[in-house]
Amino acid sequence: MSKSHASFRVESIDIFRALTMFLMIFVNDFWTLEAVPQWMQHSKGSDDAMGLSDVVFPCFLFIVGLSIPYAISNRRKKGDGDGIILFHILERTFALLLMGIYIVNLENAVSSGMSVSKYVWQIGMVVAFFLIWNAYKGNDVRFTSMKILGFIILAALAVVYKGGDPANPSSMGTHWYGILGLIGWSYLVCAVAYFFMGDQIALVASGWIFLVLFNLAEFAGLLGFLDHIRENIWIVGSGSMPAFTMAGVTASVIYRDLVGKSGGSQKYILILLILGTLALIYGFGTRPFWGISKIRATPAWVGICSGISFFAFAFMYWLVDLKKSKNWANILKPAGTATLTCYLVPYLWYAILALLSFSLPLYLRTGLLGLAKSLGFSLLVIIVTGLLTRIGIRLKI
Repeated sequence: MSKSHASFRVESIDIFRALTMFLMIFVNDFWTLEAVPQWMQHSKGSDDAMGLSDVVFPCFLFIVGLSIPYAISNRRKKGDGDGIILFHILERTFALLLMGIYIVNLENAVSSGMSVSKYVWQIGMVVAFFLIWNAYKGNDVRFTSMKILGFIILAALAVVYKGGDPANPSSMGTHWYGILGLIGWSYLVCAVAYFFMGDQIALVASGWIFLVLFNLAEFAGLLGFLDHIRENIWIVGSGSMPAFTMAGVTASVIYRDLVGKSGGSQKYILILLILGTLALIYGFGTRPFWGISKIRATPAWVGICSGISFFAFAFMYWLVDLKKSKNWANILKPAGTATLTCYLVPYLWYAILALLSFSLPLYLRTGLLGLAKSLGFSLLVIIVTGLLTRIGIRLKI
């Protein structure tokens, strides 16, 4: 395989990411609605069930994995050495973990215990994220000053923060790392793995299988001998989260091996369908033992959502890269290229509405009208993200 093939941008990845982000904003808005169909919601941890909302995050982790080989290859193409690439992986992980910790603490914030409203704190948090991680052009001292100001704001927010029990509020803590933090840990594990494995399909696939089996071993009670290190060193989600990401890395590495070869595209789709089928068989095969549960990150959830991800990407690759049908996704494009910006915009929106004490009438937030409202909200967020990008506001880590 030539280096030029390795650096090709697979357009279906960006569109798959944009569509997944559109769905993520949509399902994340369900908390504002009433009478949402059960099959669309998150299932409870005790249930043997999975709703639409339980599939979106695994698909996003899969897409993170799809992007890793191209991100590292592009850095090498630009002349970055191994040290710089590893530093960037750690830097990106730190950013995701830090943002995740703040967002998790926001969920437990208590306005009565702080000198500012919870919603003012929320706005300050998002503004700080934008100041620190905006994609500034150049190294102007003003941009450095903005980054420093962002960290000062985060430090101030940590000082005034109070959360938990209103009668006995607590300071900031890690608790869990939130969605962004889970992405960060999964990215770290899989990016470092790919950094050392490279485009060796057997090694990468073995890494994916190891994570799947690690998750299975946890539920089978075979990892008790690791209890003494569990509190300090562990694979996030007992292997489940990075398993989705490593599945994406595997899909990309296979593509990079086949691209440019005779019949490579058709073979690639067939391989994705086979991997998806095997993942589904594994998922449904393990369901009788521990059920399907996102909250508990069961093997069935890992297998079934991995299978869905493989099938969904096979379809997107066929539609976008082979059939060249992509104009339909133009309106969603900002969600695929400015994904982090898109994810954070709703936090500003919800905080501003709360400060204004504004809420739509109940009939506009119930049933089909409510779902239409959330679909419209998701689309509006993406449009706003595109407008922000045009004026030079776009997060990049």
